Amino acid sequence: MNAIEQQLWDYIDGNLDGSAQKAIEEKIASDPEIKSQYEGLLKLNSVFSELDLDEPSMSFTRNVMESVALEPTPIALKTRVDKKIIYGIGGFFVISLLALFGYVLYNSNISLPKFDLDANLNFNLDKYITPTVLYSFLFVDLAIGLVFLDQFLRKKIHK
Repeated sequence: MNAIEQQLWDYIDGNLDGSAQKAIEEKIASDPEIKSQYEGLLKLNSVFSELDLDEPSMSFTRNVMESVALEPTPIALKTRVDKKIIYGIGGFFVISLLALFGYVLYNSNISLPKFDLDANLNFNLDKYITPTVLYSFLFVDLAIGLVFLDQFLRKKIHK
């Protein structure tokens, strides 16, 4: 569709402002080729306006939906990604981060103060493990064991 044809359609539809409408009217009056094109477009417009639009039947939507429901559902694509690719990409990023961390450590001036840890690791276990602590530990273990045995037996009875 060329520019003059578009302007003629806009003129026929009444979409032009006053100055553009006057310019098109002058072109139609002065140029016989544009006038014949304008008359052809007017005839085409009148033919379009006389056409009756066909409407689908009342059950059209229902029929279409039923036919869609009868179609088999599409199978989802199962794309398998090679794990070597994932490991390669992950390895590249890990190596890049380690190289960056090493570069930062190499170029930094870190001085740590002297750290002197003087720990006494000699424990007297007889002081902490007394018969009361041992009996308390065994009692708690027995109670927990009985709770689990009760749950296990209840599940067996329900089955």
